[in-house]
Amino acid sequence: MERYDIIVIGSGPGGYVAAIRAAQCGKRVAVVEKADAGGVCLNWGCIPTKALVRSAQVYADCKAAATFGVAIEGEVKPDWTKMVERERMVATTMNKGVQFLFKKNNIDVIAGFGKLKSAHVVDVDGVEYEADNVILATGARPRVMPFMPIDGEHIISSKEALVLPSLPETMIVVGSGAIGSEFAYIYATMGVKVTIVEYMPQIMPLEDEDTAKAMERAFRKLRATVMTSTTVKQVSVREDGKCVVDVEGKKGAQTLEADVVLSAVGIKSNIEGIGLEELGIEVERDKIKVDNHYKTNVDGVYAIGDIIATPALAHVASAEAIHCVEHICGLNPEDVDYSTIPSCIFTSPEVASVGLTEQQVRDMGVEYKVGKFPYTASGKATAAGERDGFVKLIFDAEEKLLGAHFVGHNVTEMIGEPTLAKSLGITAHRIARTIHAHPSMHEAVMEAAEDAMGCAIHV
Repeated sequence: MERYDIIVIGSGPGGYVAAIRAAQCGKRVAVVEKADAGGVCLNWGCIPTKALVRSAQVYADCKAAATFGVAIEGEVKPDWTKMVERERMVATTMNKGVQFLFKKNNIDVIAGFGKLKSAHVVDVDGVEYEADNVILATGARPRVMPFMPIDGEHIISSKEALVLPSLPETMIVVGSGAIGSEFAYIYATMGVKVTIVEYMPQIMPLEDEDTAKAMERAFRKLRATVMTSTTVKQVSVREDGKCVVDVEGKKGAQTLEADVVLSAVGIKSNIEGIGLEELGIEVERDKIKVDNHYKTNVDGVYAIGDIIATPALAHVASAEAIHCVEHICGLNPEDVDYSTIPSCIFTSPEVASVGLTEQQVRDMGVEYKVGKFPYTASGKATAAGERDGFVKLIFDAEEKLLGAHFVGHNVTEMIGEPTLAKSLGITAHRIARTIHAHPSMHEAVMEAAEDAMGCAIHV
């Protein structure tokens, strides 16, 4: 029986990072993967979605070229087939990159479905491998609701949304989290008549209320319909292929129709059939229970990423992976700080946030102050033709950062500054007195801090 120090089951952002960090620590490592190296995020999620987002942005920029004094002869049209081909090429390139990293770090890749036979034995399609420690990083898949059965053609998940053979005329997106909002943006920009249906009172329910209001306006600019506080009762497909969606919301019961319905209502952990029940590994509400080092109740077995009750984000899984491996290796790592996890949604304008929303702070009953700077007052944003959005910073009574909420062009690249500021306990005064380059979008962070202090210059 082949023996390893660590076997990782799954090669997504948690799994492959765990494997590489373990190899760096001198461990003999194997990764078990039933599908593609890099997992869902790299092959069918985060990365290919961003490729389509970029295609949508280029198309939108070309349509707006005359605004910037650029003449484009003829009609600008989206070539959806080529966009999908490019998106697939991007995923393939990144997949090869992960495979290269495995080879570089002398990590064995075992193809197949991994299942725990014991705390130290993993069965892969009938072949057994032994390890001192096993890290479960099996990820998640789109959640399927009984009233909205996915058929892959008319009622689709995010995976099918990446490779539709052609652009539909109409689409209903059920759910407005990151996945739903990004696809709604992509397809609406391509000219598809999109309707967003959200159960909660606001779109992007995890974001700050001001963010949600701004993004609802942005979607309406794209001629998308936004329906909040609306429950989907049933989705069915007629004989002619049209999707029929029965909903109940502010206007009572309604029946909607569309060529395609995208189900974006969350994810389900991939924990079935991997040996949890047989070993007595504790599970609660579809998530494996772990301690602060990601150890399960069974010695030698760890779990990270989407299969545990922490934010289902790629960068969170990677952080958990590094901590988990370093703990196994006796390096005494610091606990992952879940209060400083940034979140990004790649629409146009983009959305980025870290920390608490204003409503969450209000519910805590603590004294706080808000600083806000609109991009309409930014020279760089005005010059770039990107005036939609704002920077909003929330501070406590001691002027330490509680939360940051960005809406605007390229703000996903800006969220690092408030994330670091929150992590280090930096005050509004320090942010405001840190000289930011002019003209830049980043100046809005400094300006928002000044606003919180009551000394804003440009608003």
